[in-house]
Amino acid sequence: MVKVGVIGYGYWGPNLVRNFAEMEGWQLVSLCDERPERLAQMQGRYPAVATLTGWRDLMADPHIDAVAIATPVCTHFEMGMAAIRAGKHVLIEKPIASSSEEALRLIEEAERQHVLLMVDHTFIYTGAVRKIKELISAGSLGEIFYYDSVRVNLGLFQHDVNVIWDLAVHDLAIMEFVLQRQPVAVSATGVSHIPGGREDVAYLTMFFDNQLIAHLHVNWLAPVKVRRTLIGGSSKMIVYDDVEPSEKVKVYDRGITFTNESEGIYQLKVGYRAGDMWAPQLDMTEALKVEISHLLDCIQSGKRPLSDGVAGWRVVRILEAAAESMMQQGRPMQLEGRATA
Repeated sequence: MVKVGVIGYGYWGPNLVRNFAEMEGWQLVSLCDERPERLAQMQGRYPAVATLTGWRDLMADPHIDAVAIATPVCTHFEMGMAAIRAGKHVLIEKPIASSSEEALRLIEEAERQHVLLMVDHTFIYTGAVRKIKELISAGSLGEIFYYDSVRVNLGLFQHDVNVIWDLAVHDLAIMEFVLQRQPVAVSATGVSHIPGGREDVAYLTMFFDNQLIAHLHVNWLAPVKVRRTLIGGSSKMIVYDDVEPSEKVKVYDRGITFTNESEGIYQLKVGYRAGDMWAPQLDMTEALKVEISHLLDCIQSGKRPLSDGVAGWRVVRILEAAAESMMQQGRPMQLEGRATA
């Protein structure tokens, strides 16, 4: 039985608490939140769980084996480092830290202390994303040409991060997981429409060492909620729509064919292939349940998590480069040569 404490009972904390409390193999020991009214709300549902308003008290509890941190990004490094140095395994909400340097320090300290460090990249544990990775890894799509994603809605505005750090982090984690490739450069543009606020609309383009290109559109000011990703390959193409209640993943046997029947490039002939569409059956288990089960397995077996600290660091370094690019009106920023984990 792994004893766990949760810090933060705001937007995501209740989901963590519910899964830890209900899953076999875990014992939810403590919950920490600086707002007593939220602790009172939780205690009505889980009366056996101790409540704290000071997170350092939770870190000092020798009976706790693991800590889940669901607090604002600016607190991740301090809390994560304190937990690691206290000898506890750590699950940190995305993104792992406010900078790639902080992420590297967390990774290095976790290795020194021989504890597990995992980032809550929840979407890679969904049945839809795992199926997409399976199809790409099996070569079903052929050569991957592009990854194009739109993640927009009205709010929620964040006070400590811009829309890229809030929304694009999901797509960057998904992109890395399914493609298993790292971009070599990133270009980004964005703008804030709230006086004194952070960017609320942004566009990211990532370049790879072949002809693969990726583009992300994130927006807090859209009238509708859209969560759609297109992945184009030489053999097949995928549409992933997370808003769809069913058939979230659709595979299209569509694309182009081309022949060069003579030596002249102007004789290149492009044809179109229009085949069937099919929607693979997906595992509908709650993603967070899959993730928490994976965390438990990694703690008990010593395996490396799918969303380990290094995966978290790779996402943050792209976010940092995108922020630099936005400050320079979209100038491409090289990722190669930056510090490596």
